[in-house]
Amino acid sequence: MGKTAEDTKTVLKNDAKNDVYALSTAVLDAPPVMNRTPGKPLRLGSDCDYEKELRRLQVELVKFQEWVRHKGLQIVVLFEGRDGAGKGGTIKRITEPLNPRICRVVALPSPTEREKTQWYFQRYAAHLPAAGEIALFDRSWYNRAGVERVMGFCTEPEYAEFLRSCPEFERMLVRSGTVLVKYWFSVSDEEQERRFQDRLKDPTKRWKLSPMDLESRSRWVEYSRAKDEMFAHTDIKQAPWHVVNADDKKCARLNVIRHLLGVVPYEDLTPPPIKLPPLDRRKYARPPLSDQTFVPEHYK
Repeated sequence: MGKTAEDTKTVLKNDAKNDVYALSTAVLDAPPVMNRTPGKPLRLGSDCDYEKELRRLQVELVKFQEWVRHKGLQIVVLFEGRDGAGKGGTIKRITEPLNPRICRVVALPSPTEREKTQWYFQRYAAHLPAAGEIALFDRSWYNRAGVERVMGFCTEPEYAEFLRSCPEFERMLVRSGTVLVKYWFSVSDEEQERRFQDRLKDPTKRWKLSPMDLESRSRWVEYSRAKDEMFAHTDIKQAPWHVVNADDKKCARLNVIRHLLGVVPYEDLTPPPIKLPPLDRRKYARPPLSDQTFVPEHYK
């Protein structure tokens, strides 16, 4: 006999002491997760299957999305980290099942000459979500603390002002009701090198290697120091950094999705099953096929 709703609630209540995200939804701790040893990580391949677990969490993302829309929440998620750390792949798995009108990705190009004269946060503020929306920033205003700092694209006074104003900017966002989540994808230099080599060999991935990515190879220590200084100034109580161990891409994706689902407690607003109306089967005279232009069928 399956577990009742009361059984599930009891398990969640007991498990919450060991898992701060267990209260989000009962399904998150459904078997096999519910039967795990509290606090013990699941091992992919033995304790759970990656594809099945990803599918399960993506179903929860849809429920999370509907709750955000229903409650008019504003969710901002920042994805930062070294090149090749797996930010893009994680974002892709998050957005795959979601409505692009509710959850959108913000990946801004280099600033224009006009934008360079604006208040630094101005062009990012234009992409912040309205009520009922989720904005995923594939890199963000932290460009100034990373690539701009290391590559010399900003002045020392501009950099110092960023470190002063960024925490205040984020506190303002949080005070206004925005839910701000910041992820830093941490990857070892050996794993990053392996992924760079993989991109060189794969024609479909070569576009991921920009001249800036190649330059970063010779500035590993500088980027590390810039990251440490950035954390020292911006890892604040109202918007802390969440570090993701990203050497294993699949584990990183699942860990981030599960963590994101726990940021805001949500309820299942799945509507009742939909019954399709009868198909209109009245007689219909279709125009001659010769009047239409078809895509050549090279594959059948």
